[in-house]
Amino acid sequence: MPQERLPHGSASAGTDTPLTSGLPLSYQDIGHIEFWLFDLDNTLYPGTSSLFPQIDVRMKTFIAEFLGLSPEDAFALQKKYYHQYGTSLRGLMLHHNLEPDAFLDYVHDIDHGVLDPNPALSTAIEDLPGRKLIFTNGSERHAEAVLDRLGLGHHFEGIFDIKAADFLPKPQIETYHKMVSRHNVVAQKSAFFEDSHLNLKPAAEMGMTTVLVRCGPDHAPIAMTAESDLSHCNYITDDLYNWLNTANHLLRSGAF
Repeated sequence: MPQERLPHGSASAGTDTPLTSGLPLSYQDIGHIEFWLFDLDNTLYPGTSSLFPQIDVRMKTFIAEFLGLSPEDAFALQKKYYHQYGTSLRGLMLHHNLEPDAFLDYVHDIDHGVLDPNPALSTAIEDLPGRKLIFTNGSERHAEAVLDRLGLGHHFEGIFDIKAADFLPKPQIETYHKMVSRHNVVAQKSAFFEDSHLNLKPAAEMGMTTVLVRCGPDHAPIAMTAESDLSHCNYITDDLYNWLNTANHLLRSGAF
């Protein structure tokens, strides 16, 4: 069983106290899950890989050339828009009339070959009972390339990307409603895996089971502030495979 801890703000946070049923608290309510939703970058592959840093560099380069900025100023603007709007692209569209396809094509023109196939994760995802979807702020083309390299693409029936969202990124709740409507997802019967705790908040508000996957580059310990409250995260893990493997074991055992 993976190391586990409860969300901050929970009455029993920091303990492994089991329920009266004997199930770990983190797995107490997954028997009803029929829809398994996954973010892509820094969730299905480790944030320590050299993939997302390539995207980061290309974003900075694109912004510098597009707006005639120094690399330093471009990087500052990139991060400002990311934190303000959920993606740098959204800020560029709103403030600089950027045509989004040119940006997406440029920043995702990277070497996906740095990712290695992950057969263990493939088996864990395959064993999940129900439908599986990708829900990403990136492009469908990028998602397909990542999934192909990881050997995971055949498990997912669809990809809801930034274009499907009309370029309104997570965590805007309108995008979550659009995703569940397009793919006939029942939020209350869904689990959503994300490396951003902010992107999990709307999912929790809609009744989804939320799993924070802390394997991204920004996942140092979070200082507790209003913006970093994790009480909406049903589970926090630094090992997606182990979480899924344990969930599959419990589901097969009839524990629910």
